[in-house]
Amino acid sequence: MPATRLTLLLFAFAASVHAELTLDVPAIELKPKPEDEEVETTFKFRNKGDKTVKILGLESACSCLSATLDKAEYAPGEVGTGHASFKVSTFVGRHEKFVTVNTDNPKQPDWQINFILDVPAVVDIMPKNLQWWIGDDTKAKACLVKFTGDEPMKILKITPTRQNVEFDWKEIKEGREYLITVKPKSTADITMGALKIETNSSIAKYRYQLAFFSITNKPEPQPAAATAATKP
Repeated sequence: MPATRLTLLLFAFAASVHAELTLDVPAIELKPKPEDEEVETTFKFRNKGDKTVKILGLESACSCLSATLDKAEYAPGEVGTGHASFKVSTFVGRHEKFVTVNTDNPKQPDWQINFILDVPAVVDIMPKNLQWWIGDDTKAKACLVKFTGDEPMKILKITPTRQNVEFDWKEIKEGREYLITVKPKSTADITMGALKIETNSSIAKYRYQLAFFSITNKPEPQPAAATAATKP
C-alpha cells in the first residue's frame, strides 16, 4: 500500500475516534480517608465537537458509583459539570471504575468517564497466605501484621476457621506490628482456612481482618521436554 494512502487512512481513523465530550485528564481520581464511607467529587468536561450533544442516559459499571451531569445538552465548545459519588464500603487499595454516558452523537454514542478510587490501607499482612504442601514437615510459619494508619491498633483476639492448626501472636512494636505464628497439626490432608483477626480499630471495616493458611498438593514438575519447548 502506498505510504500516502496509508497516511490518509490513519488520519481518517484518528478523526473517526476523536472524542466529542472529553475530560482534561485520563481519569478522575478519588482519594478518600480510611474512615470515609462515601466520597464525592465534581468534575469538568467539554464538548470539543462542532455539534450540540444531547445526553440520553448514564450507566454505571458498579452499584458503588453514581454520577450526574448538570444539563441534558451541550453546545459546541461548552463546558459541563458532573458530580460523582462513590460508596467506599469495604474497598481498600486502588480500584478503577467507570460510568458510560449515552449520547445522540453517532460519532460518540457512548462516552466513558473513568474513575480511580485509591483508599489507603491501614492494615498490611505479609504474607497474606501461609502455605504447606501435603507431606511437609509440620514446622511453624509466620506472618507480620502492620498497622500503618494514623492511629495505633491492637489485636484483641484470633479465631481459626479450621482446627488443624496451632497459632500464637506477639506484639513487636506497640500498636503497630504483630507477629502471628501458625503451625499445622498435620499436613496429611488438604486444608484451606483462615485466621479471623479481631482488632480494636475505631473504623468498622478494619475491626476484622483475615490471614489465610493452606495445605495443598505440590505441583507436578514439568517434563524436561515440555520445559525445553517453552524456551525461546
